[in-house]
Amino acid sequence: MISLNATFVQNMSIVHPEYFFISGLSGIPYSSYYYIFLFFSYFIAVIGNSVVLLVIALERSLHSPKYIGVFNLALADMGEANALIPNMMNIFFHSQYISYNACFSSMFFVNLFITLQSVTLAVLAIDRYIAICFPLRYHVIVNNTAMSLVFIILWAFATSLVGLSSSLMTRLSFCKTNVVENYYCDYAPVLEMACNDNSINTFMGNLVLALFFVVPMFIIFLSYMGILLALSKITTWEKRLKALKTCVSHLLLVISFFFPIICIFIASLITSFSQNARVITSSLSLSLPPMLNPIIYVLNTAEIRVIIRKLLKNRTVPIRKIISK
Repeated sequence: MISLNATFVQNMSIVHPEYFFISGLSGIPYSSYYYIFLFFSYFIAVIGNSVVLLVIALERSLHSPKYIGVFNLALADMGEANALIPNMMNIFFHSQYISYNACFSSMFFVNLFITLQSVTLAVLAIDRYIAICFPLRYHVIVNNTAMSLVFIILWAFATSLVGLSSSLMTRLSFCKTNVVENYYCDYAPVLEMACNDNSINTFMGNLVLALFFVVPMFIIFLSYMGILLALSKITTWEKRLKALKTCVSHLLLVISFFFPIICIFIASLITSFSQNARVITSSLSLSLPPMLNPIIYVLNTAEIRVIIRKLLKNRTVPIRKIISK
């Protein structure tokens, strides 16, 4: 066991290690190739989400409720990619040690942006439901002000609740070990290391899981049940497909985010994962959506494709004039 350089607080009853040791991948040959793959996924995620953010911010025709949601999703993707993957790369190339404060800061930011991804997908599902089921009232119910207010409330609520759950971890005493058997300071593995009463922390973890994962999945499910019911009342297949086509991008985003998490959860109930298998599967489930989301939206959204082509064309024309001179 790695020796603990501990400070004692609260009348010598709470043990806070100076550092945590992130175990990451261990004993896997050619594990460097996996980290190289993560680096490229990070590069694509940053570039792709930056393009989506800039296109939506600069193009006035995209200043609509739907794209306010897409903008927030890209912002959450960018935040998660920057909070998670560079720390994983640091473990491989630099050091597996992380300071006590940096551990819980990392926990806060990763969990915050993951929860924001989840609730944003739920808001976009409701947006699609209203657009298809109440098309004549859509612009009355959903507008830029209402959508912006919804996301301000969600960001404030998520920040408060995730911040509270992370800050409550500091009341725990880590006298068993300081080895985190994961690739970052994940909530559950760190909680398992505590040697005093962690019932409040367990409750907060379950509350965050319920509010920001179970509830959004339930909302998305109900929204698409309502959409399918509305589509069944449309007489022609052409109109059904046209309406359903507007949901394709969102459905792909939902699948890329929730499906890996659900599969890992079900698999963990059926069989036990080795540490390396758990690290690889969970890291892929969190690092791939930020990379795939901008690709999905650019490829499946005609408005964004047209605007990107227009911007590229406007850029290349002056360059051609300069070369011709």
